[in-house]
This record gives sequence, structure tokens and C-alpha cells, in this order.
Amino acid sequence: MYEVIGGVQSRAFRVLWMLEELGQPYSHLNVKPHSAEARAANPSGKVPALRVDGHCLTDSSAILTYLADKHGQFTHPAGSIARAEQDALLHLILDEMDAVLWTAARHSFILPEAQRVPEVKVSLNWEFQRNIQRLSERLTGPFLMGETMTVPDFVATHCLNWAYAAKFPVEDAKLLAYAKAMRGRDAFKRAAGKA
Repeated sequence: MYEVIGGVQSRAFRVLWMLEELGQPYSHLNVKPHSAEARAANPSGKVPALRVDGHCLTDSSAILTYLADKHGQFTHPAGSIARAEQDALLHLILDEMDAVLWTAARHSFILPEAQRVPEVKVSLNWEFQRNIQRLSERLTGPFLMGETMTVPDFVATHCLNWAYAAKFPVEDAKLLAYAKAMRGRDAFKRAAGKA
């Protein structure tokens, strides 16, 4: 059985959601980053981590890719053009959404106060708006890759929700409808209920 380490308000949500979608049994250790439990799973103290078969996997995108590959869902086959396109889209979302939101969070409450530059958030918000507009232009079906839900959908949806909490407004009608549909999934609601 899997064990997910990390709180629902963190990137661990992505892992919880995928496990719910897969219908796989798991236990959940709802802990904050840098807690003793988080450090036992990952020396950096970052979450999420996934304990499986005597190993502890880290990084939400690596964990999602592992789970999708292992269970043959939410992914295209390794070595296929579709998989290369899926991986490229995942890395684009990590670079253009996740990294921008993470930098804003670091300058809001994570870094020591003396190291924060709150003014950078104006530039980050501008960059985020530009990036999500390009993502919206790619959205041609119910999911980011068309008719098939894949790993990038888990990360993009999490980032769109994170943007709301970070006060980075998402006003694009297509992305708002996409995010609403994803939040309406039963597995999403079950994972959100783990808080």
C-alpha cells in the first residue's frame, strides 16, 4: 500500500487526487513541510513524498509520472510521440505556472523576511497571466491533451487553484470552466476532503 506524506494544502494534493482517481488504497500522513515526519521521508523536508515498496519517492511530478506509468492510466505510453508531447506540456506547466506561483509564495511568507522582495509579485503576476493565456489557447478538449486526462491535468488544475489562493486572478473563461470541471470530479472532492 502507498503512504502519502504531506498536507492537502501542499503539492501532496496532486498525489492524493491521482490515487483517488486510480482507486488505489493508500494511507495519508497529513504533515507540514519540514516537520520531523517530512524530514524522515525527504531530508530536505519538502513534501510530498510517497512511500512504496521500501522506497521513498519525492517530487510531485515524479510521483505522478510513476503512478501513471505503474497503473497504465493518465499517461501515454513511454517512447511514443504522445508521451513526449505530454512530458513537454508537464514541464511547461511546471516552469510557467508552478515555478511562478512558488516564487511568489517564497517572497510572501517562505523566505526569511529580510530576504523577501514583495515587489517582485507584480512582475510574477504579469508573467503568470501571459503564461496561462497561452495554456488556454492550447485547450481544445475537456483535458489539456484533448479527450484524455493525463498527468499535466493534475498539475495545471492544482496550479489554477493555487493561483486563486495566491490572489493571481484567472479570468479566462475557458480555463475557469476547465478548472471548475476538474474540481467537480468525485476523486478531486475525495482528495480535498482529506484536509
